Amino acid sequence: AAGRPLHVGPPSWAGHNRWSKVRNVKGPRDAARSRLFQRLSLMLRTAARGRDLPEPPPHPQTPTVLANVVEQCRAKNMPKASIEAAIHGAERSAAVAARLLYEARGPGGSALLLEVLTDNPRRSQQDVRLILTRHGGTMAEGARHGFEQKGVVRVGPRDLRGHLVSLEEALEAALEAGAQDVCPDEEEEEEEEEEPALKFICEPSALRTVRERLEASGLRPLSAAIEYLPRDRVTLPEGTREQVERLLQALGDCPDIVRLYHNIQ
Repeated sequence: AAGRPLHVGPPSWAGHNRWSKVRNVKGPRDAARSRLFQRLSLMLRTAARGRDLPEPPPHPQTPTVLANVVEQCRAKNMPKASIEAAIHGAERSAAVAARLLYEARGPGGSALLLEVLTDNPRRSQQDVRLILTRHGGTMAEGARHGFEQKGVVRVGPRDLRGHLVSLEEALEAALEAGAQDVCPDEEEEEEEEEEPALKFICEPSALRTVRERLEASGLRPLSAAIEYLPRDRVTLPEGTREQVERLLQALGDCPDIVRLYHNIQ
């Protein structure tokens, strides 16, 4: 397993300190959390109505879309009542959301795939196009060819007993579970844990088996889904990278974008 590649200021009043923390930290975090729950609720309603991914993999062993979304909600600490309300709301709602995949190019030749869930495709396309234009990007067919679909199982950094999982332990677990690779998941923002989650990569047809074996080995799966992973990554110069980071931040704030993939190193 070891040889396997992986990819001082002046004092202030206590009340002022507390307000600064609420304003500068808690406020933006609560706003981001609210946007996340809104997206997850829409994903739950769509999955509950039987809508699938843009290109559902033809593998009977992959978990159902609704089961995946519920697992993601639990991993993000979405309240159980909110999960149930979203699922039950799908039965009463007549609106049907469309799940779309937009291809785009960013500064420096970067490639982007944007998974969008919306009840108004025209509005969403206009919003995404405007964000791209403002930050040096553009909608572009063909960007998808730089990505491939893989099964991705995200696992908590600590096992079911609360012990931190080392990279060597993760490698051994990956081999036993039949995963192709494992690496720290630096792209996911974890609110409750300081350590990054672990990302196990496998063939789409092996997703359920890998997830079950990882859990049986004592690890704590957070989610399991088919995702688009870049075939190759590009390294950008500092100025261009800052521009791309602003673009990614703006796209991340768009409420209709439920998943964003890129090939930036």
